[in-house]
Amino acid sequence: MKKQFFLSTLLTIFLVVMLIFSVLSQSITSNTHAEKEISTWYESYQWLGGLTLMPHVSVNQLEFARQYHANPVWWDKAFEFLKVNDLADLAPGRYVIDPDNVIAFVSEAPAKSKREVKWETHANFNDLQYIIKGRAKMGVTPTTNSNAKVKSPYDGRSDTETYTLRGGDYYDADQETFFIFSPKDIHRPAFKVKGYDVVKKILIKVRVP
Repeated sequence: MKKQFFLSTLLTIFLVVMLIFSVLSQSITSNTHAEKEISTWYESYQWLGGLTLMPHVSVNQLEFARQYHANPVWWDKAFEFLKVNDLADLAPGRYVIDPDNVIAFVSEAPAKSKREVKWETHANFNDLQYIIKGRAKMGVTPTTNSNAKVKSPYDGRSDTETYTLRGGDYYDADQETFFIFSPKDIHRPAFKVKGYDVVKKILIKVRVP
């Protein structure tokens, strides 16, 4: 009886393990398929609506796809604004594209030094950043980076939390590509590159759905 019970228990455990393995395999296959579909959609660039500027390679494709499909209207309006306006001649100032949801800020000013620009995240808005004239550096790292430590807790009025961080990835920002920083990205935006004292840029705040 004990032997039969032991064998029955082993068989039950084996069947449970096989069931778990099957479920995990299906989940992995499903996630891989979904990621491939998202990548195909993203790299079609149809979502740009005819905008000729290209997104930077640092953009979190999965997070952007999730937000875009949740509410494409706000993103479409942001890309349309970039497409129809002569950005080089656009006067510095605030431009309301969709009240409370999509707002552009154009600036033309001396570039800030690296130490003046903090690592930050936002909870309610994405930052779309594009350098219209000049050149700058953009820093980005995922919020999962264990080296990031909160410096200033989240402030709801500015929708900002700041961090101290050693490391992170830095990229050149110029007229070729735009950056998108989501709430999943700790970013250090648009600080000075040697030889480029004045930078004109546009920041478009796009609400998180």
